[in-house]
Order: sequence, then C-alpha cells, then structure tokens
Amino acid sequence: MDLGVAGKGFLIVGGTSGMGLATARVLVGEGASVVLLGRQPDRAARAVGALSGLAGTASATLADVSVAGEVERAVAEAETTLGGLDGLAVFTGVLGHRPLDMPDAEWTAAFDDVLLGTVRVVRAALPALIARRAAIVTTAAYSVRAPEAARLPYTSLKAAVAVFTKGLAKTYGPLGVRANCICPGAIETEPLAALRTQLAEQRGLPHDQALERVMVEEWGLHVALGRPGRPEEVGELAAFLLSARAGYLTGAQINIDGGTDF
Repeated sequence: MDLGVAGKGFLIVGGTSGMGLATARVLVGEGASVVLLGRQPDRAARAVGALSGLAGTASATLADVSVAGEVERAVAEAETTLGGLDGLAVFTGVLGHRPLDMPDAEWTAAFDDVLLGTVRVVRAALPALIARRAAIVTTAAYSVRAPEAARLPYTSLKAAVAVFTKGLAKTYGPLGVRANCICPGAIETEPLAALRTQLAEQRGLPHDQALERVMVEEWGLHVALGRPGRPEEVGELAAFLLSARAGYLTGAQINIDGGTDF
C-alpha cells in the first residue's frame, strides 16, 4: 500500500532506536523526510546512517523530553528542517519494573519522562500540526488494561498518555488534527533481544525459544501468537496512523500485543 507520505515531513520522538526507528524506516522508505529526536549523539548518528539510501531523508536532533526547555528547542529545529510538520509520533517513557513504594523523587522523574515528556512534545508541536491538519501517534502500553504491582508507576502514567491522546482527538479534531494511541505488548527491541541472549546462555535454552518460554513460565504472559512482537510490526502500524490512509481514524486506543491474555 502506498501510504502517500512522499514529500511530507515527520518528527519521531524516540526515533533513534526500537519502535521509533522502525516507524521512521517505513516513512523514509516511502519518500518522507523525517527528523529523529533522541538523547544520545552516537545512537542518533547510527540511526540516521541506517536510513541512508532510502527514498526519503532522515536527520536527527538531540533533546531530553523530561527536561523543560529542551523539547521546545528541538521541535523548532525539526520544523525548520522539515519546513513544517505533517505528523508527530512519540515513543518515550521507558521506566520498566519499579515498585509502587519507590521514592517520591523517582515518581516525579517517571512523571516527567512518561507523561510530561509526551505532553511537552505535543504542546510544542501543536501549532505546526494544526497548520498542516496533521496526525499524532502516542504510545501507551497493553498493560494499561492489566496493571501489575511491579509496574504500577509506569502503567499509571501510560494510562494517562492514553487519556491525554483521546482528549487531543476530541479537542483538535475540528481543526483537522487526528490523534491515536498505540498500546504495544512485549516487543523485542534491543533490551528484550539482549535478554533473550542472556537467558539462552544462562539457562541453556534454545536461543529461539528462550524468551518465549520465560514469558509464559515465569512472567505469566500468555500471548496468542506465541512470541514477542517485532519493532517493525509496530512501526508499520504507527506509519499507517500517521498517513492519510488512516484519514478517518482518530481517538483510538489500539492494542498491538499479539493477543496478550490479560
């Protein structure tokens, strides 16, 4: 399917690795121009290099979305580079397994990254998005429908991202802006890929079965498709939602979790 994104410009926050980079690869492959926003210069350079030679173009800007002021500068740089914004995707907020009783300072840090990081980016980009009647994609998590004690801080804040996105869709839909929230399950990005190798080596499990077995036997994570997802599968969904092919889809909360049993 031709997504119709050739010649358009997109900002991908958290685009230097994982699901964000996978989204950028789809868009650039279809002729779009993309700015990747990340925190680490080396990773950003590698990501831009990985997208070279495709139909579109990619560049990067650096910022920490949890720090006030950095986002506004980075978004302005992206707008200048792209000549406007036809879409924004936000992949941020990696907290992991942290207990409910973690110190207040850590709750505040999690809030700044998981929720306020998303809010800051959208707030800064909104005038440009309205001008182009653009699309927004945010990321929550499948666990917002199945909160666990070990992930309550993360899950609570991701649930807030989902509600925030629904509010964006209702508020700015009359101005032509679409906003959708995707909820990934266990996706084999770099950390899970590294864990697969570690589990295989430490427990003597077959490499292609190690993660799948631990997901079920130890994590209690039953997935209908029997495997973790791949970043490119999330990237394809996010790119579709950013495109005009999803022109009547807004306010949705879309699970992409392989049929995870809650």
